[in-house]
Amino acid sequence: MLLAAVVGSGVMAERLAGGNVAIALLANTLATGAALVALVLTFISISGAHFNPAVTISFAWHGDLNWHHVPAYIVAQIGGAFAGVALAHLMFGLPIFSASQQVRFGVSQMLGEFVATFGLLATIWGCLKYRPQAIAYAVAAFIMAGYWFTSSTSFANPAVTLARSMTDTFTGIRPVDVSGFIVAQLLGAIAATLLFRWFEKDEK
Repeated sequence: MLLAAVVGSGVMAERLAGGNVAIALLANTLATGAALVALVLTFISISGAHFNPAVTISFAWHGDLNWHHVPAYIVAQIGGAFAGVALAHLMFGLPIFSASQQVRFGVSQMLGEFVATFGLLATIWGCLKYRPQAIAYAVAAFIMAGYWFTSSTSFANPAVTLARSMTDTFTGIRPVDVSGFIVAQLLGAIAATLLFRWFEKDEK
């Protein structure tokens, strides 16, 4: 559902914006943020609302999730992401999958993904410790802001990145650019997890 919202709103925005990329991005941002709040609130009591392999690995590393469950989570996340892209394409009369030609390459874009994923994980860990009731809204708010203040428009999720390589629409990413994004995302997640583990030790 998250990818259906991301890709579907991107298609709708591009069709309605009349070539105005800023308006299309704003519409895509608002729809993604609203869907993210709803989905986190819906699934947080069922699966912890783990839509993101970087989050799942961080939780396992921190000891909040058994490592034995990680592969199944990641398979579900990636499979769900691709299903969401297919669903969005079918709703808008597009081919089920089509390799993206949207160029997202370069050190600045990688840095953007590092910052986006670091910020997402920092938001999650900080809210879990100090404001757990606010986590759905805080995560959505950070991702919405990340659309605008990061050079990469804040994918911040390896499963999302892989799936978006198969949509040749407003929200796509060329398959050749995927590996750089995922490396940056995992490094950002590691940095945020280490920081909050250090915070915990410092508090003790």
